Amino acid sequence: MVKSLSSPNAPAAVGPYSLAVAAGDFVFVSGQIALKPVSGELVGPDGPAQMRQVLDNLRALLEDNGLSPSQVVKTTIFLTDINQFAAVNDVYAAFFGEVRPARSTIEVSALPKGALVELEAVLYTGS
Repeated sequence: MVKSLSSPNAPAAVGPYSLAVAAGDFVFVSGQIALKPVSGELVGPDGPAQMRQVLDNLRALLEDNGLSPSQVVKTTIFLTDINQFAAVNDVYAAFFGEVRPARSTIEVSALPKGALVELEAVLYTGS
């Protein structure tokens, strides 16, 4: 069974897609950019500030659906400037702590709404 997930404490999708979809023992979280949940405005002047907002939004989406960052098994980070890699890494590492998911980081030419950072995630909810 496939179920769409949402949260009143995370920004709404900016297109025709679900914020996340649960399918069996997995949850697939769509790319999150640094939008304020209520206003939908992009926040943060640089990659680290935007990553903090992205991770705050991810945490809200997960917790509002009974999930935890500790269940994240894979992420993909998209950066418009790979020179922000180390600074974004510091924010990411603090969020995930010692149990870190597998990850890819990709430099892209542009992201929606002029964002500098986007993150997508896959969670495993089984035992």
